Amino acid sequence: MAQGGVTILGIFVADLAFRAGRLPAIGETIAGSGFKMGPGGKGSNQSVAAARVGGVVTFISKIGKDAFGDIALATWQREGVKAQVSQSAEEPTGAAFIYVNDRTGENAIIVVPGAAATITPRDVEDAADVIRGARVFMTQLEQPVPAARRGLEIARAAGVTTVFNPAPAAAFDEGLYRLCDYITPNESEAAALVGFPVVSVDDAKRAGDTLLAKGVGAALVTLGEKGALFHAPGKSVLVPAFRAGPVVETTGAGDAFNGGFAVALARGIHPVEAARFGCAVAGISVTRPGTAPSMPTLAEVEALLAR
Repeated sequence: MAQGGVTILGIFVADLAFRAGRLPAIGETIAGSGFKMGPGGKGSNQSVAAARVGGVVTFISKIGKDAFGDIALATWQREGVKAQVSQSAEEPTGAAFIYVNDRTGENAIIVVPGAAATITPRDVEDAADVIRGARVFMTQLEQPVPAARRGLEIARAAGVTTVFNPAPAAAFDEGLYRLCDYITPNESEAAALVGFPVVSVDDAKRAGDTLLAKGVGAALVTLGEKGALFHAPGKSVLVPAFRAGPVVETTGAGDAFNGGFAVALARGIHPVEAARFGCAVAGISVTRPGTAPSMPTLAEVEALLAR
């Protein structure tokens, strides 16, 4: 498949993952079964996922001048991600507390963006050339909303395909929807956007209709083990999830999907097939612990697709 450029705006955080049978109650201390620190943050994870499956990736962000920042720089260098990143001497690099249920692999997360919380529209404008030069631009909501909006505006004006991953769920101006060629919420994020529960595929279709009415080009609602619903005017397709092995940890599965989807779009693959590619990337990622470290290679994804 031909190479395609993907530019991603987002944050890096150091993931501090704790494994236990349950979360402690307030005032309670419990024993955990494992701990691991590694690279994380939605935008950075998506960049690693995209690079590992062969994408030409540029990542726009801000980090601190500290040990976690050193981990970020080493991660991007190792993974072949071009970093369009500034460093703050005042603000720390972000960090995330991740609870992982050691029986089910399900997770709960608290994110502190650190220096990335200070990303401004002007910072994004400073990186406008790499946005305009991409085939696909993607962003999320871990950095400030005005920065995400400016990135989408620059991309849209340049004719670059835009992917908006509205995670974590946060309030934003309704005009942002009209800047999205694709919006990629999970069930809880979709519910926050449309104002009703999204549990079933029919719920996702109804949510997709609502998002189309708000101005997005197409909605991809990720539904965990059910797969992902691609919903566009005149076309609604449930793309099944892939079973690549026992589920170890679901943290980062959405980032794996988004990174794979963006790269496939950049290669000119039909959006439904791009969603299938993203599902394969996610299907492998959940069989491994961690976020960025769990992302598969292109060879692994192609082998799974060929089954």
